[in-house]
Amino acid sequence: MSNENAADGDVHKKGGLGQRIAYACGNLGQAAFYNAMSTYFIVYVTSCLFSGVDKALAAKLIGVITSLVVIIRIAEIFVDPLLGNLVDNTNTKWGRFRPWQFFGGLVSSVLLAVVFSGMFGLVNVNSTLFIVVFVITFIVLDVFYSLRDISYWGMIPALSSDSHERSTYTALGSFTGSIGYQGITVVVIPIVTYFTWMFTGVKGEGQAGWTSFGVIVALLGLITAWTVAFGTKESTSALRAKAQKNGNPFEAFKALFQNDQLLWVALSYLLYTIANGATGGVLLFLFKFILDNPAAFSLTGIIGLVAGLVMTPLYPILNKRIPRRVLYFFGMSFLIVAYILLSISTYSRSMTLVFVALVLFGIPGTFIQMTAILSLTDSIEYGQLKNGRRNEAVTLSVRPMLDKIAGAMSNGITGFIAVAAGMTGSATAKDMTSANIHTFQVYAFYVPLVLIVLSLLVFMVKVKLDEKMHAQIVDELEAKLASGEIVDDETQPVEAAATAATAATAGDEAQAGRN
Repeated sequence: MSNENAADGDVHKKGGLGQRIAYACGNLGQAAFYNAMSTYFIVYVTSCLFSGVDKALAAKLIGVITSLVVIIRIAEIFVDPLLGNLVDNTNTKWGRFRPWQFFGGLVSSVLLAVVFSGMFGLVNVNSTLFIVVFVITFIVLDVFYSLRDISYWGMIPALSSDSHERSTYTALGSFTGSIGYQGITVVVIPIVTYFTWMFTGVKGEGQAGWTSFGVIVALLGLITAWTVAFGTKESTSALRAKAQKNGNPFEAFKALFQNDQLLWVALSYLLYTIANGATGGVLLFLFKFILDNPAAFSLTGIIGLVAGLVMTPLYPILNKRIPRRVLYFFGMSFLIVAYILLSISTYSRSMTLVFVALVLFGIPGTFIQMTAILSLTDSIEYGQLKNGRRNEAVTLSVRPMLDKIAGAMSNGITGFIAVAAGMTGSATAKDMTSANIHTFQVYAFYVPLVLIVLSLLVFMVKVKLDEKMHAQIVDELEAKLASGEIVDDETQPVEAAATAATAATAGDEAQAGRN
């Protein structure tokens, strides 16, 4: 690896084509990795992992595994900012972020293959030992995946301080992320059934197929992480070079809690991503147990993939003319309609209605996620102006942390519905009662719909950090750094300046409203 730092101001320039391609490749494997863990790992657990175990014990083990996953992921609310602080304080000749792409990609990929192997059949030897080994493996896997994820998105402010240039990098990552995330949904069942048949001669979803699936995703994750590690370089700007040292973990937590715009964006995104993850985690159940057409489940991934490929390149183009808040509002409105149609489909069982709902569900995802990512990224300069500290990886560790919380909730909801609605083991659509279907409907669609509405309200009412306000903050920061008002070691809080920027933006909005 090499790390040729650019001169001050170069960070504003557009990145080279090779660097953009390398950066974009990273989220291809990363998103596939995340979907495999947040959605299909629990599908694997509920359908295959304990197939050779007594039914009562299997149900108990499913409950234990899903509960442990939720607990571990929730515990990382406190761990991820510490990991972000570790990344922020990394100082090597290869840069701050790229070493974690290398090591995070390596360790997490190896362990992903291990968990999808069923810990090599250990559950059939000793179920207690299996639980102990699983917990240790899962924690280490999650930590190294977090280091990879945090360092990946944390690179964006190291590549540019311009909001629209950041939008380009975010769009590239989101574009390939759509391919990786939705592509897994398209191929998971074909991969599992094909390799099950190839290795065992049995049709269906067996352990050999799930192990093969884990290995394929692990290899994709490793290759794409190393592409970022060897294909990108960090630049140096005045905002980064003259920022105060990142400090200890306590100071990192303090910086997060003092950044009000970061917290409001995070709350809105958390509500959205819990709802999205919960629904995505059980869509296979809709096709398998209600529509009685599991083969059509690949349609979900195809629609999401096409939507991502079309909408992601459009985002930076539209964002030059349409404010992020407007794009976010219309995206959430589409999503609300989609939830209403999906809930109706559980009664009508109409594939046409499901298709329309899935289109509306897939179209706005890119706009919502990219708006949240860009708002979180821009909150770095907001926090630097307000508190005098520039916490890049710590700030951007919030989004992976929220994604993992949502993934944990998705795992928990998937496991809960599988057991509560009788959607486990050899159950079929013919076994479903009206009570089973109602349980599914409430937790898959009604509860997430409420969360989506709350997410929209929080963002529209409380989030004030938009493109115009961010540009004002960057200009003011550069002026203060140039004048020496903000220095490396004895940075003084400049909360009044950030407050003034907020007030100026609010005044502009009020004037625009009057006009």
